[in-house]
Amino acid sequence: MANSASGMAVNDDCKLKFLELKAKRNYRFIVFKIDEKIQQVMVERLGNPEESYEDFTACLPANECRYAVFDFDFTTDENCQKSKIFFIAWSPDTSKVRSKMLYASSKDRFKRELDGIQVELQATDPSEMSMDIIKGRAI
Repeated sequence: MANSASGMAVNDDCKLKFLELKAKRNYRFIVFKIDEKIQQVMVERLGNPEESYEDFTACLPANECRYAVFDFDFTTDENCQKSKIFFIAWSPDTSKVRSKMLYASSKDRFKRELDGIQVELQATDPSEMSMDIIKGRAI
């Protein structure tokens, strides 16, 4: 079903892979891309459970927008193992204006399709999604 604001549909694979990340923890992260030709959000890359946050940030293109989810494991001050699912809207300053507008107008509807997002982060350069920021938002 297309979004009236942006005309963007969400490929079923996006929801299925997100459910696998959330329920089965089959993936550490998922990077999503809007395919403008078919007006649809698609899965671009799946991160294996053993991949790190550095592996995740390395696969975000420097000049193109993306959506991503990252399953962040951490230990609280009380020594409890926890996990939070982050939704990251990656929109680098160097990306095309049209692309930034397309991702911005489609973000809320796409995020609603992914039930279980716990923290949202908007980033325009790598410093805005550093490990310190991720840790700070998780706790």
